[in-house]
Amino acid sequence: MNSEPGASQARPSAHTDTDTDTDTAVLDQAFDGDSLYALRAAVAAHATQAGLSQQRVYDIVAASHELAANPVRHGAGHGRLRLWADSRSLHCQVSDDGPAGRDETSPDPAAWQREHSHGLWIIDQVADKVTLERDRAGTTVTVTFTVSSPS
Repeated sequence: MNSEPGASQARPSAHTDTDTDTDTAVLDQAFDGDSLYALRAAVAAHATQAGLSQQRVYDIVAASHELAANPVRHGAGHGRLRLWADSRSLHCQVSDDGPAGRDETSPDPAAWQREHSHGLWIIDQVADKVTLERDRAGTTVTVTFTVSSPS
């Protein structure tokens, strides 16, 4: 993705790929505000194929949508979603090349009813693990969902 001012924004595309012998990239898709619906549908299809229960598919679709909506609304306006599986988990990573968030304060609890900003809280409720990395290049959030328990 090109982050220079005036550069064209990334357009949605998808493909499958294999990273290593143990991790398989199920989905690697660029997104913007016009492609969030297609992104949710692709995530749902791939999460179902990975063996998650119907409830967990709903959870990962909700989490991936919230993650993707953040750079669309608050960042560069576009990003990249990567979904991959290993033997026990499905991982969803969203990255953007926009500036790191400027609001370092905690949200006002009274704002809950009138403002957005609850996406990361929702994600934290449904995912088994959440990691967030911010630097000058942008923000990357990875969420992990357990597919099956170790035997």
